[in-house]
Amino acid sequence: MRHAARAAGGVVGDVTLRIVDEEEIRALNHDFRGKDSPTNVLSFPFEMPEGLPADAVAPLLGDVVICTQVVRREAAEQGKTLEAHWAHMVTHGVLHLLGYDHIDDDDAQIMETLEIRTLQEQGFADPYQTPDSQER
Repeated sequence: MRHAARAAGGVVGDVTLRIVDEEEIRALNHDFRGKDSPTNVLSFPFEMPEGLPADAVAPLLGDVVICTQVVRREAAEQGKTLEAHWAHMVTHGVLHLLGYDHIDDDDAQIMETLEIRTLQEQGFADPYQTPDSQER
């Protein structure tokens, strides 16, 4: 998580990492994104309660929620090691907490570049290159 924050300009703050099953991630995905299916990772940025002074709490970035079963399945389907895919999901989730997104192509390119650089600094390959792919 520190690598992702450092890659995004050295932002400092606490992150809660929750590991959940498919039932829980499906419910969260439905409740917060309107999608009734499990997903690999969800991020929930911390929102300071109204009226609370900014220095009342330690710097909090938010929560990253990752589904074990989905990560395992995706790693196998994509021919990646489980460790590499977990590193990617944590990095991806933290970057969302830092305000990065992939809704449009330009933003996706920025976020993917940060993911690749962060993961390579940790010794992992480009997560968007699979054994079967020649280009992104």
